[in-house]
Amino acid sequence: MSLHAQLSPEAQARLDAMKRNSTISSIVIAILSIVLIGLLLAFILITPLFKETPVIVTYSANIPAEEVIESKKVSTNSKQKPSAPSSSSAKVIAAQTTSNVAIPVPEVDVPQPSTDFGNGDDFGDGWGTGGDGGGGGGGFGAIPATMRKRCSKEDRLQRLAETGGVPQCEDAVVKALRWMKSTQAADGSWGEGDKAAMTGLGLLAYLGHCETPISEEFGDSCLKAMTFLINLGMKDGKLSQKVSDKHWPYEHAIATYALAESATFCKQLSINVPNLNEVTQKAGQFLIDNQHKSGGWDYSYDESGDRGGDVSIAGWHIQALKAMKHTGIDFKNLSRCASKAINYLADKQDSEGGFGYSGPGLHGGLDYHTLTGVGVLCYQMWGKENQSAVRKGAKYIAKNSKLKWGTEFADLYGHYYEAQAMMNRGGQEWKDYNAMMRDEVLKNQDPAGTWKSPDGKLRAVGASFQGGSAQSVFYRTALCTLMMEVYYRFLPGTGGGH
Repeated sequence: MSLHAQLSPEAQARLDAMKRNSTISSIVIAILSIVLIGLLLAFILITPLFKETPVIVTYSANIPAEEVIESKKVSTNSKQKPSAPSSSSAKVIAAQTTSNVAIPVPEVDVPQPSTDFGNGDDFGDGWGTGGDGGGGGGGFGAIPATMRKRCSKEDRLQRLAETGGVPQCEDAVVKALRWMKSTQAADGSWGEGDKAAMTGLGLLAYLGHCETPISEEFGDSCLKAMTFLINLGMKDGKLSQKVSDKHWPYEHAIATYALAESATFCKQLSINVPNLNEVTQKAGQFLIDNQHKSGGWDYSYDESGDRGGDVSIAGWHIQALKAMKHTGIDFKNLSRCASKAINYLADKQDSEGGFGYSGPGLHGGLDYHTLTGVGVLCYQMWGKENQSAVRKGAKYIAKNSKLKWGTEFADLYGHYYEAQAMMNRGGQEWKDYNAMMRDEVLKNQDPAGTWKSPDGKLRAVGASFQGGSAQSVFYRTALCTLMMEVYYRFLPGTGGGH
């Protein structure tokens, strides 16, 4: 005989519910344990993958092979001033060093850029096509149309041969760039009192030779120059260390021009330089917002004074505006600003075709309009190469321009503009100008890569490129380098079938 405790129906239901809850809890705990173990195993297995050093693939135009370059990461958590990127890291954007500036030396994001550098749809197809989007060459950001013509030595030499250059022009540029690299300050700058302007010119010379932060020989130096200018403009976009000097608009415009072209290059090559676009936007918008009511730009960015600016200051600002247009960055009122600037130039040309300094008359007791190249080039850059102002200006240069070291005819500032304007003009006018300019510049380069000072009283309004100071040497070397790069920085608008 056995005795059994008989549970009531309510107690039995509670017992069954407890059993179900216990079973469900056990299953949930088991699942969570399995997931946790899986996550731990995945973390252990995946962690080594993230410790692999990524690679940067660099491309050279018209060369099918890819060069795989090791990339190093940057530590940015130190507040102490670092050394500049070392020369041993020339193939990469940054070495393992901390940064002393407001932007870190960047890691690079290069997700398989196209070897064609685009198809030209975004930037126009070079000079001479008319309209607002055809502004030429790398000097104005037309990378897809012209990059292949300056991103390998073979193509540069081909372009040199096609446009009146010789191999010695390429040799002269490389020597100059190597000298610039060797004399660059630790903070990435060049110059003494006008570091923003000189660094901007140096950076333009690098970009004119298709040197970027991922270039093998000049990559570190190029990045350091960008970093100096970016850091300078981080606070308010003003690109000068001496804004109390009334001449600082020159510096700001030149540096903005260089940063805008840098932004276009880096965009096309998918190079991420921290704060490059942000500072370019700030600097460029400041330039637009501080245009004089005359349409030009004046000392100290005076917007309403009686002087109204001058053609020399306007030239750098108009170049900067064109480079800004190609960046894809949003600038308010850029086109209206450029239109006002071209209108400002219109009444600065005399009946013979020469462009004056602040009016159509001759300036500084000279018998030659030294800024004629400025006026002609600015018209050409904004799709107005067929206007009578350009034809008259080019004829004036062809008739009156001279270049000869050791004489009064060695205004390198004027010839920086004239070389570009006449190259764009093309045809016989360019051939005649090139015959005067090319060999004279080549034979006056020193073995170190710099250029001799054209001493004596010059037919020039200003000649701060004269003399033996470090800044004067750099200034004239940058101007001459840009003149020697004109063969592949720009596409001729007429003649030669280009």
